[in-house]
Amino acid sequence: MFKRIIYLAALLLAFGGVASSAKDPVIAPSRAWTMLPPLGLHQQSTIDTALINLSQRAVPSEVSMAYATTGNLGAEGLNMILFDRKPAGAFFFRDAVSHWLPVQGNHTFYNTRIPMTLVNYGAGGGRDNGQDRITVDFSGNASPILQIGANLDYLYSKGSYANQAAKDLAWGLSSSYMGDRYEMQTFYNHYNIVVKENGGITDDMYITDPEVLQGGSASINPKSIPTRLTGAHSRIRGEEFFVNSRYKVGYWHETPPDPEVPDDTVPHRTYIPVSSFIWTLDFNRARHVFDNRTPVNDFWENTYFTDNGTHDATSYWSLSNTFGISLLEGFHKYAKAGLAAYITHELRRFDQTPDTLDFSGGLPENLTPYPYDTRLASRATENHLFVGGQLTKQQGRLLRYDVTGRFGLIGPSAADFRIDGNISTLFRLLSDTVRVTAYGHISNEAAPYLLNHYVSNHFIWDNDFGKTRRVKFGGHVTLPFSGTYINVGVENIQNLIYFNSRALPQQHDGNIQVFSASLHQNFRVGILNWQNRVTYQTTTASAAVLPAPKLAVYSNLFLLFKVAKVLDVQFGVDCDYYTRYKAPSFQPATMSFYNAEEAEIGNYPFMNVYVNMKLQKARFYVLFSHVNQGLTGHNYFALPHYPLNPRRFQIGVSVDFAN
Repeated sequence: MFKRIIYLAALLLAFGGVASSAKDPVIAPSRAWTMLPPLGLHQQSTIDTALINLSQRAVPSEVSMAYATTGNLGAEGLNMILFDRKPAGAFFFRDAVSHWLPVQGNHTFYNTRIPMTLVNYGAGGGRDNGQDRITVDFSGNASPILQIGANLDYLYSKGSYANQAAKDLAWGLSSSYMGDRYEMQTFYNHYNIVVKENGGITDDMYITDPEVLQGGSASINPKSIPTRLTGAHSRIRGEEFFVNSRYKVGYWHETPPDPEVPDDTVPHRTYIPVSSFIWTLDFNRARHVFDNRTPVNDFWENTYFTDNGTHDATSYWSLSNTFGISLLEGFHKYAKAGLAAYITHELRRFDQTPDTLDFSGGLPENLTPYPYDTRLASRATENHLFVGGQLTKQQGRLLRYDVTGRFGLIGPSAADFRIDGNISTLFRLLSDTVRVTAYGHISNEAAPYLLNHYVSNHFIWDNDFGKTRRVKFGGHVTLPFSGTYINVGVENIQNLIYFNSRALPQQHDGNIQVFSASLHQNFRVGILNWQNRVTYQTTTASAAVLPAPKLAVYSNLFLLFKVAKVLDVQFGVDCDYYTRYKAPSFQPATMSFYNAEEAEIGNYPFMNVYVNMKLQKARFYVLFSHVNQGLTGHNYFALPHYPLNPRRFQIGVSVDFAN
């Protein structure tokens, strides 16, 4: 494995050296942006070429400093920082692996004027537990206003424990056209994730006290630890095609030639858009399969159709069309904001495991009786119609804001509403720029179809949940001169839907208040740097409804310096830590996290030693993850029966090609 890594690093360095040795062409600055849904307004983004914390992409802290994971890179996990967690999606199976999927309904576009390729490769472990990940992002311009792009993300990790391998593949194509009258942004993403499900290890003492189970021997090969499932796997496969187009109506503004420019005799014409007509199409398709090739054991409480293995298949597709009209910001000195109205129609189709069991001859032995008098439909179609509006101000330093709202007219979403808003300001303080932002969210929305109706071999439910109401508001401030970021918010949730101790969806009858306060504080003295992130959160709900650690901390102590004036080096140690709490458990058949209250997780620091380096357009990292294994205890579980990866050596390289 290491020969392969060294060869690839040398190859990338060679190409990087060729690219950097040539004289850089004079081009317009590169930029990146994402879209503000649902009408596709641009939001500034970044191009990933930073050195700082490069190695984090190979450890759980890439996702969150409190991440409830099944352990393997590329497998399921749940962010335990409540304010960073999104509500359940229309196809809730994707939620557990959302970090490894392309972002739904959005994309990062680049305008680099010359072709740009970002290549990242990371590897770790050995023959039995190795992991490899390669990501590629390409963007090129056919003209100053026409761009095409492509992206690839392939991850294969055998896992440190038995029956734990994960293979993730995501790829996509994109394009954008930014003309005077017409704009278009489009992308296509495809993904296929396969995760072997082991159900957790059979006895936690294999990790916490292996001597008891092995007759006094403390040494154990993680791959030899028995697991609760041996022949099961989950697959998530899907695709998304998205097109956002905008036709702008306006007028030409003519300015006379500049007398200070020699030979400038031609008047200059600039198109000033006043209003625009928008059309957005979003087609989304996904399929979840759970296979268990071994006979059913006591891992599941119920078995409805067959006890000789399981093959559950659930699929979903949606097609939405949005039509909007807007008055654009800035076309006149009094037009200080943009205003838009839109209408969205969305069609959703769900197909589930068909129930083909014949009950006329009586219930076969070892099967659970069907829980309802009538069988649930294996196919359902929903029509949703929304109207909405958007108010935005994206220019100026004193005040910027965006408010987007929508209201459901027909279908299951009738009388649903959602309003999201942000407002920010910049001002000077102590020779630096301070940013203050306030945010808010109000919604009253119906439960997704699959949380109301679901059929599989081990789980069947037929619910009639009420609408979930959320009110969330808060604010954050950034103080660059002191390296400080503070975010404080509160949220009230009524009728929260969660998975109970039987791994079935249930609705909480009442209100839940959530309070969250986060502090990011960075210190620097010479080459010594200390980054800290602290989040305190508390809720009025019990762990049976909404479990979460009260305190989560990420701390990163490092040296940042140059070698021979050409090599940038970051050398340090970082640590994730969160307090003990009754963590959720994981149900592989539905890829859901349920609140069983069976074990307390936390109070364990996960530490990594790393070196990140950058030489011209090439970046490298060497990482020794979980370096403190056995030094600060042995209770390194992220979920009940799911231990984190043991200590391992990892290495990675990233190269920015400007062709």
